[in-house]
Amino acid sequence: MNQDQKELIDEILQLKTERRAIILAHNYQRDEVQDIADFTGDSLELSRTAAGIDCAVIVFCGVHFMAESAAILSPDKTVLLPDMDAGCPMADMIEVSDERSVWRTFPGYDQQPVFAFPHDFTLRDIKAQYPGAPVVAYVNTTAAVKAESDICCTSANVVKVVESLPDERIICIPDRNLSAWAQKHTSKQIIAWDGFCHVHDRLTAKHVAEARAKHPNAVVMAHPECRLEVLEAADCVTSTSGMLRYARESGAKEFVVGTELGLMHRLRKENPDRIFHPLRSDMICPNMKKITLKSVLRVLKNMDNVITVPEDIRIRARQALDRMLAIPS
Repeated sequence: MNQDQKELIDEILQLKTERRAIILAHNYQRDEVQDIADFTGDSLELSRTAAGIDCAVIVFCGVHFMAESAAILSPDKTVLLPDMDAGCPMADMIEVSDERSVWRTFPGYDQQPVFAFPHDFTLRDIKAQYPGAPVVAYVNTTAAVKAESDICCTSANVVKVVESLPDERIICIPDRNLSAWAQKHTSKQIIAWDGFCHVHDRLTAKHVAEARAKHPNAVVMAHPECRLEVLEAADCVTSTSGMLRYARESGAKEFVVGTELGLMHRLRKENPDRIFHPLRSDMICPNMKKITLKSVLRVLKNMDNVITVPEDIRIRARQALDRMLAIPS
């Protein structure tokens, strides 16, 4: 750590105390941002943790929908996002209605979802086409989309959420790969939105085969946002928190990690006696790297970039989250 970085950190810690703030950092954040955080983890895990902490301010080092989730669960606290340009392309791939411009597909991606929809559809269009089918919204969605949905899910519990519903036809949004993984593990019909994480979706079964050839003794872990062909070729399919737990508890000494590179920092930090290789060296989410120590300091100084959720949306989005949390573990 150089002197400039040390001074930045000292200022952040001082202001954090003055503001009665806590700092949350998603597992994909820059190494130095993770290191100054009070809590590091998955997005919903962080928001739930913050809701139980006695503080006035939550500085969420993540992307926009994550800060919204913190605002949904902690309406009495001020939620700050250090960089307002830190968004999630997948979350932006679905809109409640056509009031805003609808996302158009990235060139070069041709994998089909379980059941595809044209990209000029909206969530309300799907609900109208499949009346009565409940909507399961991945937590990687906006507050408005959660509010329009029946129940939320995480990458770790999507199958359990789907199975908890009495209906035989389920709409799952917005990740086609997570939906494909759910479809593989349920007899119910999954109606999938054609969205994806551009970081995870670039992985293929060929990359898994190449990694196994290069690291024959390694266990391959993959995030459920990866393509089904990758998940079927992996040894362990789980969320980022699941990967941390698996690496800690399994007897393996070497791992290939199929998720965003930010997780490598925490994996290596918590398991110094084990070896971790990225499944691809370019697994970087530019939005997750937008937040820096300087932007954390700036937002604490200025107390701007406040993330709020309109109360009518917050209440309905909270209900969708609560329905998920009520499912027995």
